[in-house]
Amino acid sequence: MKKFSLVAVCIIIAISSCVPKRQLISSQGRVRQLQTDSSGTHNLLNECNSNLKDCNTTASHLLQQKDSVGGDLQNLSSSSQMTINDQAKRLKDLQTIIQSQKDVMNKLKKTIADALINFKPDELTVSIKDGKIYVSLQEKLLFKSGSDVVDPKGKEALQSVATILNNNPDINVLIEGHTDSIPITGKFQDNWALSVSRATSIVRIFTVDYKVDAHRVTASGRGEFYPIDNNATSEGRAHNRRTEIILSPDFSELFKLLSQ
Repeated sequence: MKKFSLVAVCIIIAISSCVPKRQLISSQGRVRQLQTDSSGTHNLLNECNSNLKDCNTTASHLLQQKDSVGGDLQNLSSSSQMTINDQAKRLKDLQTIIQSQKDVMNKLKKTIADALINFKPDELTVSIKDGKIYVSLQEKLLFKSGSDVVDPKGKEALQSVATILNNNPDINVLIEGHTDSIPITGKFQDNWALSVSRATSIVRIFTVDYKVDAHRVTASGRGEFYPIDNNATSEGRAHNRRTEIILSPDFSELFKLLSQ
């Protein structure tokens, strides 16, 4: 009986000692799992912190770029505004110069027309074309047929024009001779030679007799190649036989502004 009790006691002690060992092993396993989870969580947290730091750095760079782009846009806007203002000023300056030139030419045209008022419309005309003044003198006022010698009445008209030219030294002068299309015979080889010689005769009268500055005056002849009327009729040919005094203003200020 005592033997049986001792065995029972031993069995109970053995059983009781086995239960805490299993729990210990289980607990140790849970601890190790928790340690693993904690390490993973810590690593993940470090990764998140690193990503957050990178995001903050990127955001800082973006803000700096935004400020830089904003400054560039502001400078560009300011520069564009200056360019627009400069262009507006330049346009206004051009318009002022052009209007001033128009006013000068209109006044000069009136002065010439008034000075030549005693001559008939079929003897000469005064007009503005392409920004220039054209004083067109018909052959019958200046020359005999086929001649390059200016008649006395023609010299009176030239003297009136020369006086105005001397009072307006900024005006350049082109003397341009024209003929009809009928071939010429005699002293001159052709109509072209006649037109040039007539223009040269007027230049000499201007510069020698009436003291117009020779540096301002040019002589040219266009023969029959620039008609203003029909050469098939006698009236048309009479219109084409003319000498034109073409007055051009000084556009140096305008050209200077355009070149800027």
